Amino acid sequence: MNRSFADHFRSVSRGYASHRPTYPAALFDWLAQVAPACGLAWDCATGSGQAAADLARHFARVIATDASAAQIAQAEPHARIEYRVAPAEHSGLEAHSVDLIVVAQALHWFDVDAFHAEARRVLVPGGAIAEWCYEITVVDAGPIDALLLEVYHGALAPYWPPERAHIERGYRDLPFPFAAIEAPPFAMQMEWTLSQFTGYLRTWSATARYVAARGHDPIAALEERLVPHWGDDARLVSWPLVLRVGR
Repeated sequence: MNRSFADHFRSVSRGYASHRPTYPAALFDWLAQVAPACGLAWDCATGSGQAAADLARHFARVIATDASAAQIAQAEPHARIEYRVAPAEHSGLEAHSVDLIVVAQALHWFDVDAFHAEARRVLVPGGAIAEWCYEITVVDAGPIDALLLEVYHGALAPYWPPERAHIERGYRDLPFPFAAIEAPPFAMQMEWTLSQFTGYLRTWSATARYVAARGHDPIAALEERLVPHWGDDARLVSWPLVLRVGR
C-alpha cells in the first residue's frame, strides 16, 4: 500500500479541534499499564492533539506528529507534548526510543506496511502499539440514528474517501504484524446538545468534500429534521471503539 498524503481535514481543522469527541480516560490508564515504561509516547497522526493530551497524563514526554500542518496549528500547547509536522511513515524519531505508539482514527490514511516498519524501528524492546477506530455514532435506537444513517449512506456516500471502508470493516482487512494483546471494550461517550452534535458531523471528511463539490452544507437540512426528535436537552452520544494492541 503506497499513497501520497491527502489532507482531507485542512478545511475543517478549526472545527475538528472544537467538535471532535474525547477518548475515555480508562483507555489511557490501561495503555499506560500495557507499555513497558512511561517515558516516551508517540501519538501518530495526532490531528489537533486529542489523544496526545490524554497520553501526557501518564507519560513523561509525548511526541505528537501529523502530516497536516493545519491540524497541528490547532493543537493546544502542553508542557510535556512536542508537536511536529511529519508523516506516519517517516517520523524522524530515534530508533528504539518509544514505549508506546498510538494511532487514533487515522491508520486508514497511511501506507500501512511502511508505517508498521517505522513503528518497529522506533519502539523499544517490548514496546506497545495501539491502533483504533470508532464506529458510526449511536444516539438512540429510534429516528435520530435512522436519520443520521440516511445521510451517511445517502447524500454523503459519494464523498467518503475510499479509505473509509477500512473503518467500516474495523481494520480487519489491514495487516497487524505484532503480537496481539487482548484489550477490554471501550467507548467514547459525550453529553451533547444538537448544535454540538451537528458541529461534529461537519468535521467529517465527507462533509468537507460535499461542501467543496456542491457549495452548500448537507448537515443543515439534517439538523432541521433532527430538531423535533432531539429537543433542547443534551443527549448521550456514543462511539464504540475498535481497538487492536500489540508488541
